[in-house]
Amino acid sequence: MVVGGLAVGLWEGGETRLGKTTWQAVDATVFSVASTTIMKRVFTRERPSETDNPNKFFQGSSYSSFPSGEGSIVSAIVTPFVLEYRYESPGVYALELLPFYDAVARVKARGHWQSDVIVSFGIGTLAGYYAHNREQPFFLELLPHGVAIGLRKRW
Repeated sequence: MVVGGLAVGLWEGGETRLGKTTWQAVDATVFSVASTTIMKRVFTRERPSETDNPNKFFQGSSYSSFPSGEGSIVSAIVTPFVLEYRYESPGVYALELLPFYDAVARVKARGHWQSDVIVSFGIGTLAGYYAHNREQPFFLELLPHGVAIGLRKRW
């Protein structure tokens, strides 16, 4: 999803509605990855595959269950699209099934506790909401000329 988002963002640029929303999703992904990485290093929770006790936080730097990084990324990617297209295309809400599916899969595979994926859904959604509400996507502000045109319009 991340690679696809970058490809669409570079293809569309930042001037089209789809391009701007895609760059907002990229921003949200970076924000959520930064947040979950910091939290993983602070909380150092053991995974269900490593223990049967869900209360084992602060166990050392080799543990990184809380929160789920994958869950926050999927939530961060879909949220700007849901917020942007929800009124004229209510079917876009179906994208919310992707974070739900990821959460169920991570819990069933004993990679995360239920609270790990619930918190990660919140982190990704908040990152997506924040990125969507910015006037200009952060990465378009950083890049020279902002990738405003995109490859599609140049050719």
